[in-house]
Amino acid sequence: MDFQYIRVYRYEADPRVGAVQLNRPDKLNALSLPLMDELITALEAFDAEPDVRCMVLHGNERAFAAGADIDEMAQADSVEMLLRDQFRKWERIAALKKPLIAAVSGYALGGGCELAMLCDMIVASDTAQFGQPEINIGVMPGAGGTQRLTRTLGKALAMELVLTGRFLSAQEAYRLGLVNRVVPVEIYLQEAFALASTIASKPPIAVRLAKEAVLKALSTPLEIGLEFERKNFYLLFSTEDQKEGMQAFQQKRPPQWRGR
Repeated sequence: MDFQYIRVYRYEADPRVGAVQLNRPDKLNALSLPLMDELITALEAFDAEPDVRCMVLHGNERAFAAGADIDEMAQADSVEMLLRDQFRKWERIAALKKPLIAAVSGYALGGGCELAMLCDMIVASDTAQFGQPEINIGVMPGAGGTQRLTRTLGKALAMELVLTGRFLSAQEAYRLGLVNRVVPVEIYLQEAFALASTIASKPPIAVRLAKEAVLKALSTPLEIGLEFERKNFYLLFSTEDQKEGMQAFQQKRPPQWRGR
Protein backbone atom coordinates (compact mmCIF):
# COMPACT_ATOMS: atom_id res chain seq x y z
CA MET A 1 0.00 0.00 0.00
CA ASP A 2 1.00 3.60 -0.52
CA PHE A 3 1.19 5.64 2.67
CA GLN A 4 1.59 9.39 3.09
CA TYR A 5 2.56 9.71 6.75
CA ILE A 6 4.44 6.50 7.52
CA ARG A 7 7.12 4.33 5.93
CA VAL A 8 6.67 0.56 6.01
CA TYR A 9 9.48 -1.92 5.39
CA ARG A 10 11.13 -5.18 6.46
CA TYR A 11 14.35 -5.22 8.46
CA GLU A 12 16.98 -6.08 5.86
CA ALA A 13 19.06 -8.31 8.14
CA ASP A 14 16.02 -10.28 9.32
CA PRO A 15 12.86 -10.13 7.16
CA ARG A 16 10.89 -11.72 9.98
CA VAL A 17 10.88 -8.24 11.56
CA GLY A 18 8.46 -5.69 10.16
CA ALA A 19 9.09 -1.98 10.71
CA VAL A 20 6.98 1.16 10.58
CA GLN A 21 8.47 4.64 10.70
CA LEU A 22 6.36 7.65 11.63
CA ASN A 23 7.13 10.07 8.83
CA ARG A 24 5.97 13.64 9.49
CA PRO A 25 9.37 15.14 10.32
CA ASP A 26 8.20 18.72 9.69
CA LYS A 27 5.60 18.25 12.47
CA LEU A 28 7.82 16.22 14.83
CA ASN A 29 5.70 13.21 13.85
CA ALA A 30 2.55 14.66 15.39
CA LEU A 31 -0.09 11.93 15.54
CA SER A 32 -2.76 13.21 13.21
CA LEU A 33 -5.89 11.19 12.55
CA PRO A 34 -4.75 10.20 9.04
CA LEU A 35 -1.35 9.13 10.37
CA MET A 36 -2.96 6.95 13.04
CA ASP A 37 -5.24 5.35 10.45
CA GLU A 38 -2.22 4.48 8.32
CA LEU A 39 -0.27 3.22 11.31
CA ILE A 40 -3.03 0.90 12.47
CA THR A 41 -3.50 -0.44 8.93
CA ALA A 42 0.21 -1.18 8.56
CA LEU A 43 0.60 -2.82 11.97
CA GLU A 44 -2.47 -5.01 11.47
CA ALA A 45 -1.13 -6.07 8.07
CA PHE A 46 2.16 -7.15 9.63
CA ASP A 47 0.25 -8.89 12.42
CA ALA A 48 -1.58 -10.95 9.79
CA GLU A 49 1.59 -11.88 7.83
CA PRO A 50 2.62 -15.43 8.78
CA ASP A 51 6.32 -14.78 8.15
CA VAL A 52 6.47 -11.66 10.35
CA ARG A 53 7.34 -12.56 13.94
CA CYS A 54 7.96 -9.17 15.58
CA MET A 55 7.50 -5.46 14.77
CA VAL A 56 9.40 -2.23 15.42
CA LEU A 57 7.85 1.24 15.49
CA HIS A 58 10.09 4.30 15.32
CA GLY A 59 10.30 7.94 14.36
CA ASN A 60 13.56 9.75 13.67
CA GLU A 61 16.45 10.88 15.86
CA ARG A 62 14.76 14.17 16.74
CA ALA A 63 11.34 12.81 17.65
CA PHE A 64 9.49 9.57 18.08
CA ALA A 65 6.30 11.63 18.23
CA ALA A 66 5.91 14.99 19.96
CA GLY A 67 2.21 14.52 20.64
CA ALA A 68 -1.18 14.73 18.99
CA ASP A 69 -1.91 17.12 16.15
CA ILE A 70 -3.23 20.12 18.09
CA ASP A 71 -4.57 21.74 14.92
CA GLU A 72 -7.15 18.94 14.69
CA MET A 73 -8.44 19.56 18.20
CA ALA A 74 -8.02 23.23 19.04
CA GLN A 75 -11.51 24.32 17.94
CA ALA A 76 -13.40 21.11 18.75
CA ASP A 77 -16.10 20.95 21.43
CA SER A 78 -16.87 18.09 23.81
CA VAL A 79 -19.59 16.55 21.66
CA GLU A 80 -17.38 16.59 18.58
CA MET A 81 -14.55 14.89 20.48
CA LEU A 82 -16.96 12.34 21.95
CA LEU A 83 -18.33 11.45 18.52
CA ARG A 84 -14.88 11.40 16.96
CA ASP A 85 -13.77 8.90 19.63
CA GLN A 86 -10.31 9.08 18.17
CA PHE A 87 -8.58 6.99 20.83
CA ARG A 88 -10.88 4.00 20.38
CA LYS A 89 -8.83 3.03 17.34
CA TRP A 90 -5.74 2.82 19.55
CA GLU A 91 -7.23 -0.29 21.13
CA ARG A 92 -6.52 -2.08 17.86
CA ILE A 93 -2.80 -1.57 18.53
CA ALA A 94 -3.22 -3.00 22.01
CA ALA A 95 -4.93 -6.03 20.43
CA LEU A 96 -2.00 -6.95 18.16
CA LYS A 97 -0.94 -10.57 18.66
CA LYS A 98 2.73 -10.17 17.80
CA PRO A 99 5.23 -8.21 19.93
CA LEU A 100 5.66 -4.53 19.08
CA ILE A 101 8.83 -2.68 20.10
CA ALA A 102 9.04 1.11 20.21
CA ALA A 103 12.42 2.56 19.25
CA VAL A 104 12.38 6.04 20.79
CA SER A 105 14.77 8.91 20.16
CA GLY A 106 14.13 12.54 21.01
CA TYR A 107 10.63 13.56 21.99
CA ALA A 108 7.99 11.05 23.07
CA LEU A 109 5.46 13.46 24.50
CA GLY A 110 1.71 13.43 25.04
CA GLY A 111 0.23 11.03 22.54
CA GLY A 112 3.78 10.05 21.57
CA CYS A 113 4.50 8.87 25.10
CA GLU A 114 1.15 7.08 25.19
CA LEU A 115 1.89 5.38 21.87
CA ALA A 116 5.30 4.22 23.11
CA MET A 117 3.71 2.82 26.28
CA LEU A 118 1.13 1.02 24.16
CA CYS A 119 3.99 -0.98 22.64
CA ASP A 120 5.25 -4.08 24.44
CA MET A 121 8.83 -2.88 24.95
CA ILE A 122 10.74 0.37 24.54
CA VAL A 123 14.34 0.81 23.43
CA ALA A 124 15.43 4.41 24.00
CA SER A 125 18.29 6.50 22.75
CA ASP A 126 20.16 8.58 25.31
CA THR A 127 18.43 11.67 23.88
CA ALA A 128 14.90 10.37 24.49
CA GLN A 129 12.49 12.40 26.60
CA PHE A 130 9.14 11.10 27.85
CA GLY A 131 6.28 13.15 29.22
CA GLN A 132 2.60 14.03 29.35
CA PRO A 133 2.58 17.83 29.01
CA GLU A 134 -1.12 18.11 28.09
CA ILE A 135 -1.75 20.12 31.27
CA ASN A 136 0.16 23.00 29.65
CA ILE A 137 -2.48 23.36 26.93
CA GLY A 138 -5.49 23.03 29.20
CA VAL A 139 -6.26 19.34 28.90
CA MET A 140 -4.98 15.98 30.21
CA PRO A 141 -3.85 12.66 28.73
CA GLY A 142 -6.64 10.86 26.88
CA ALA A 143 -5.00 7.83 25.26
CA GLY A 144 -3.91 5.96 28.37
CA GLY A 145 -1.29 8.24 29.90
CA THR A 146 -2.86 8.48 33.36
CA GLN A 147 -3.43 4.73 33.52
CA ARG A 148 -0.24 3.27 32.04
CA LEU A 149 2.08 5.76 33.75
CA THR A 150 0.47 5.01 37.10
CA ARG A 151 0.78 1.24 36.62
CA THR A 152 4.45 1.59 35.66
CA LEU A 153 5.70 4.43 37.86
CA GLY A 154 3.27 4.43 40.78
CA LYS A 155 0.72 7.03 41.84
CA ALA A 156 2.98 9.76 43.21
CA LEU A 157 5.33 10.10 40.25
CA ALA A 158 2.59 9.65 37.67
CA MET A 159 0.62 12.38 39.41
CA GLU A 160 3.63 14.70 39.31
CA LEU A 161 4.29 14.13 35.62
CA VAL A 162 0.64 14.57 34.63
CA LEU A 163 0.01 17.64 36.82
CA THR A 164 3.28 19.48 36.11
CA GLY A 165 4.02 18.33 32.56
CA ARG A 166 7.68 17.72 33.34
CA PHE A 167 9.71 15.34 31.18
CA LEU A 168 11.58 12.17 32.10
CA SER A 169 15.04 11.72 30.65
CA ALA A 170 15.92 8.41 29.05
CA GLN A 171 18.02 7.43 32.08
CA GLU A 172 15.21 8.28 34.49
CA ALA A 173 12.77 6.28 32.38
CA TYR A 174 15.12 3.30 32.45
CA ARG A 175 15.68 3.53 36.20
CA LEU A 176 11.92 3.66 36.78
CA GLY A 177 11.15 0.69 34.53
CA LEU A 178 9.45 2.58 31.71
CA VAL A 179 11.99 1.49 29.08
CA ASN A 180 13.98 -1.70 28.55
CA ARG A 181 17.34 -0.15 27.75
CA VAL A 182 19.11 3.09 26.86
CA VAL A 183 21.82 3.19 24.21
CA PRO A 184 23.67 5.92 22.27
CA VAL A 185 21.50 7.65 19.70
CA GLU A 186 23.71 6.34 16.90
CA ILE A 187 22.66 2.75 17.56
CA TYR A 188 19.21 2.96 19.15
CA LEU A 189 17.45 1.66 16.05
CA GLN A 190 19.91 -1.18 15.54
CA GLU A 191 19.44 -2.14 19.20
CA ALA A 192 15.67 -2.26 18.76
CA PHE A 193 16.04 -4.41 15.65
CA ALA A 194 18.46 -6.73 17.46
CA LEU A 195 15.88 -7.22 20.24
CA ALA A 196 13.14 -7.80 17.67
CA SER A 197 15.29 -10.30 15.79
CA THR A 198 15.95 -12.23 18.99
CA ILE A 199 12.21 -12.45 19.66
CA ALA A 200 11.56 -13.38 16.02
CA SER A 201 13.86 -16.38 16.46
CA LYS A 202 11.63 -17.86 19.18
CA PRO A 203 8.61 -20.17 18.67
CA PRO A 204 5.82 -17.83 17.49
CA ILE A 205 2.85 -19.48 19.19
CA ALA A 206 4.66 -19.54 22.53
CA VAL A 207 5.62 -15.88 22.03
CA ARG A 208 2.02 -14.95 21.31
CA LEU A 209 0.59 -16.75 24.34
CA ALA A 210 3.35 -15.48 26.62
CA LYS A 211 2.67 -11.90 25.52
CA GLU A 212 -1.03 -12.39 26.27
CA ALA A 213 -0.22 -13.68 29.75
CA VAL A 214 2.09 -10.79 30.63
CA LEU A 215 -0.50 -8.24 29.48
CA LYS A 216 -3.17 -10.04 31.49
CA ALA A 217 -1.23 -9.19 34.64
CA LEU A 218 -1.94 -5.48 34.05
CA SER A 219 -5.70 -5.85 34.06
CA THR A 220 -6.61 -8.70 36.41
CA PRO A 221 -6.11 -9.78 40.01
CA LEU A 222 -3.25 -12.21 40.65
CA GLU A 223 -5.38 -15.35 40.95
CA ILE A 224 -7.08 -14.71 37.60
CA GLY A 225 -3.76 -13.97 35.93
CA LEU A 226 -2.25 -17.17 37.31
CA GLU A 227 -5.15 -19.21 35.97
CA PHE A 228 -4.79 -17.56 32.54
CA GLU A 229 -1.05 -18.24 32.53
CA ARG A 230 -1.59 -21.89 33.48
CA LYS A 231 -4.11 -22.47 30.69
CA ASN A 232 -1.80 -20.92 28.09
CA PHE A 233 1.06 -23.07 29.39
CA TYR A 234 -1.03 -26.23 28.99
CA LEU A 235 -2.24 -25.14 25.56
CA LEU A 236 1.32 -25.03 24.24
CA PHE A 237 1.64 -28.78 24.80
CA SER A 238 -0.61 -29.30 21.78
CA THR A 239 1.87 -27.53 19.46
CA GLU A 240 4.51 -29.09 17.25
CA ASP A 241 6.97 -26.45 18.45
CA GLN A 242 6.71 -27.69 22.04
CA LYS A 243 7.63 -31.22 20.94
CA GLU A 244 10.43 -29.90 18.73
CA GLY A 245 11.79 -27.58 21.41
CA MET A 246 11.99 -30.25 24.11
CA GLN A 247 13.37 -32.89 21.74
CA ALA A 248 16.02 -30.46 20.52
CA PHE A 249 16.98 -29.75 24.13
CA GLN A 250 17.29 -33.46 24.86
CA GLN A 251 19.29 -34.04 21.66
CA LYS A 252 21.50 -31.00 22.26
CA ARG A 253 20.75 -29.38 18.89
CA PRO A 254 19.17 -26.07 17.79
CA PRO A 255 15.37 -26.26 17.48
CA GLN A 256 13.64 -25.67 14.14
CA TRP A 257 10.45 -23.72 14.82
CA ARG A 258 7.50 -24.18 12.45
CA GLY A 259 4.93 -21.97 14.14
CA ARG A 260 2.52 -24.86 14.67
